[in-house]
Amino acid sequence: MRRVVVTGLGPVSSIGTGVAAFAAGLRVGRSGISPIVGFDATGFPHRDAGEVRDFVPETRLRRIDPAGWGRSSQFAAAAARLAADDGRLTDAEPGRSGAVIGTTSGESVVMEQLTAQIVASGGPAGMDAGLLGMLPAHRLAHAVSAELGLAGESLTLATACSASNYAIGYAYDLITTDEADVMFAGGADSVCRWAHAGFYRLGALTGTACSPFDRDRSGIITGEGGAVLLLEELEHARGRGARIYAEVLGYGMNCDASHPVAPDAASISECMRIAQRNASVKPSDVDYICAHGTGTPANDSVEAQAIFEVFGAQVPPVSSIKSMIGHTMGAASGFGAIASILAIAEGFLPPTINWANPDPDLARLDPVPNVARSATVTIAQNNGFAFGGNNAITLFGALT
Repeated sequence: MRRVVVTGLGPVSSIGTGVAAFAAGLRVGRSGISPIVGFDATGFPHRDAGEVRDFVPETRLRRIDPAGWGRSSQFAAAAARLAADDGRLTDAEPGRSGAVIGTTSGESVVMEQLTAQIVASGGPAGMDAGLLGMLPAHRLAHAVSAELGLAGESLTLATACSASNYAIGYAYDLITTDEADVMFAGGADSVCRWAHAGFYRLGALTGTACSPFDRDRSGIITGEGGAVLLLEELEHARGRGARIYAEVLGYGMNCDASHPVAPDAASISECMRIAQRNASVKPSDVDYICAHGTGTPANDSVEAQAIFEVFGAQVPPVSSIKSMIGHTMGAASGFGAIASILAIAEGFLPPTINWANPDPDLARLDPVPNVARSATVTIAQNNGFAFGGNNAITLFGALT
């Protein structure tokens, strides 16, 4: 089977844009949470989010005009451009290169702008045709392809908060089956009223600090950004002298569909086993788990139960970067993948910040509390779970 490696990383996040800034943010446990400015949050009890305040698309994009694309598409294209630059990719064959991007909300910010125009004008005749053209979710992957001049597969996957892992798995399959040599895979989403209101109505939002695995955890904080990996077939990467961060060992996915929003421990456990079998990895081989870790009482408890079931007495360190950047929806497991790869390549475990009180029910879990830790990470597991029971897990390893 053709092997797949990671040769470029493209994070656009609230704790830093670009590999160096994002890695530095993880190392110091930086919080990217601030008062929302992307929409009027008046009336919401909780008004903070992980917004990318310093994002100027005109300085990040070279081929496409930001004025013709929604914010989520801009995040996707900018993250992919960063990944391409980081990987020093200049000679990929367009027809053998493509993009797969995951999302939850798509261009909901555009939809909210169109809705405001309809309300203000009294009908759909008042809608801006340019905005209407930005609305389809497939434009996220199209933005990447247009920005990088790709002519291969261009696909947007809307599998909610595990979407980036779905995208990485899909791209991995295209390369292993010789349908592509190079793929850009990850996710993008924007902070929007729709998602913020939805999670508030579910009782899942917290105030100013997300505290995964803490006894007193009370919910998520919404976030945004773009997270894209440059994936290549191993010999293609070696042939151009590319730096290799890590190898994609495999992935697993399943869907229990048992409840619209509640996670299912048995299904998550089985997803871990599927991923590990696909990657030819034993639980004892895993040195670090980048958790889904939303900070809600239910998610963290169920995820921990599933980890205990699969790993038994040998539970590796488990941390959640959502404590720093918030829940970035469709980009979440893309950021988790980048954090996992940096753990392998740079030898450190990202912390779970805002952790203060041990949960006696999670006593066997080491959340890497508050401070990053030096470690040798040979294999990392990246968890991604979504409403509807859409579970997807990716596994990365040091190249051998």
